[in-house]
Amino acid sequence: MSDTVLQDLYQVVLGRKAERQEGSYTCYLFDQGLDKILKKVGEESAETIIAAKNGVQERTVEEISDLLYHLMVLLAAQDIPLEAVLAELERRSRKIGNLKQMKTVDHET
Repeated sequence: MSDTVLQDLYQVVLGRKAERQEGSYTCYLFDQGLDKILKKVGEESAETIIAAKNGVQERTVEEISDLLYHLMVLLAAQDIPLEAVLAELERRSRKIGNLKQMKTVDHET
């Protein structure tokens, strides 16, 4: 797998945003607007959680892939470049001792 697959996917999503293609699910999401995109992000998040909880690795991979795709659509809808997220992840990866104080609720889940 290419290490640029997320960047390639993001470019496709941006292309669909710029030039709507009939029958494109990505274009459908853009046409429906932010509320629909956010609803799909929420649905895919929940489906990822359920798949992981059920312990079926193949299904979990599929749901994470769906979630990442919908997050790309959200980024494009909000005019946030993928590079901003990648830069933030890179910045965080360089931190040493990055364990944050956990809240009480985190200890119970």
